[in-house]
Amino acid sequence: MKKSLTQALSGLKHLPGRTPDMAFGEEASEAFAEVAPYRDGAVYVSYYSGSSEWERHPQGDELVMVLGGETTIVLLMDTVEERFSLTENDLIVVPKGVWHRFEGSRQLKAMTITPQPTDHRLETPDT
Repeated sequence: MKKSLTQALSGLKHLPGRTPDMAFGEEASEAFAEVAPYRDGAVYVSYYSGSSEWERHPQGDELVMVLGGETTIVLLMDTVEERFSLTENDLIVVPKGVWHRFEGSRQLKAMTITPQPTDHRLETPDT
């Protein structure tokens, strides 16, 4: 079934001050949307500024593509935080089971292909 990322993004409300704590509440729900189911997860879009909690996907890789704005994605690789700056049209594949988070996002419009389940943590995980 055909889906429009432009249309999905147009329905989102910018979340100007995302914090890691928001992963466990409803206040961020208008900044995120599922576009379509895909394999064992879904294609999602989001629109926010700020930083996220730590997360990982034990069942598969996650694809992250920046559609607008900018962010830094932090991958926790063998207890070392590796940072990757991403801007419009950049793409990164987060390997299966790797803890990661977004920091310093500015007007970030992103599309992710995210397998489920997703684990979340507020504190830096012990790998």
